[in-house]
Amino acid sequence: MTPATTDTRPLLEVRGLHMHFPVTEGIVTHRKVGEVKAVDGIDFTVRRGETLGLVGESGCGKTTTGRCILRLEKPTDGQILYDGVDIARAERKELLALRRRIQVIFQDPYNSLNPRMKVGEIIGEPIMVHGLERDTARRAARVRELLSVCGLDPKFADRYPHEMSGGQRQRVGIARALALEPEFIVCDEAVSALDVSIQAQIVNLLEDLRERFSLTYLFIAHDLSVVRHLCQRVAVMYLGRVVELAACDELFDNPLHPYTQALLAAVPVPDPSVEAERAFRPVKGEVPSPINPPSGCVFHPRCPLAVEGCKRVRPELRELRPGHWVACSEVRL
Repeated sequence: MTPATTDTRPLLEVRGLHMHFPVTEGIVTHRKVGEVKAVDGIDFTVRRGETLGLVGESGCGKTTTGRCILRLEKPTDGQILYDGVDIARAERKELLALRRRIQVIFQDPYNSLNPRMKVGEIIGEPIMVHGLERDTARRAARVRELLSVCGLDPKFADRYPHEMSGGQRQRVGIARALALEPEFIVCDEAVSALDVSIQAQIVNLLEDLRERFSLTYLFIAHDLSVVRHLCQRVAVMYLGRVVELAACDELFDNPLHPYTQALLAAVPVPDPSVEAERAFRPVKGEVPSPINPPSGCVFHPRCPLAVEGCKRVRPELRELRPGHWVACSEVRL
């Protein structure tokens, strides 16, 4: 992991964020019969200049959190303070100004680019929409510059997405995100759809861009090796809640929450002889449904430390070590 020069002031503060999706039945009445509690009360901050990793199993609420920050989904409750502005309650004019400062790199480079537009048009469109450069020639020059910054030949501006590989398409997606000169970028599984060799190139590119342009990232991922290489701090999510938050090396070397320990233990070891001798105990049971999550601590049905009180009381994040927060009442140092 590369050390980062970060500002201690938070650029983004998420407070008590909830995102519940209604479950309805009936063709005409659409009667509400339940809720999918995709995000169920989470808190974290992202400091200027840092990369915060948001990790967890599929369906834990990582992407929904990112979409709420981008206001692609309007949160059910809570605050998302970006440089003092509450994104959750911002009106159209405020959101338009924030769009320039907050951008996103999507997971799938094959579906996130318009197949009917050339690469130059894809990257130039946000510049034109936001009125940053109305002159066609200067806008085209800016597009070529962005392609070069992202490691692509400027001539790729005349290509269509289907003429490019997955890694090249993702570089186009990164160039598009940089087009508005943002401060904060949500990387939603930005490398998970790529080959391993290409993943390393994209991760190194993201790190270089962060240092070059003083960017701040929220890096959503499930690949822990990528997270350890790129992030300064890591938040672990389980069933819509943050269960542990710590500096990257601290979390990987000294995981305290039973779920984080199980998550790290599941990472395979490259050496076959070591892997064969390793004692791995998978977590018992299945992930509960977010429509009807367990009471109290959501991890208690699968937790080896669970006691009777875990069924009744929802544990809040508490700081057990400096900068190391854990949502478990049974963890002791």
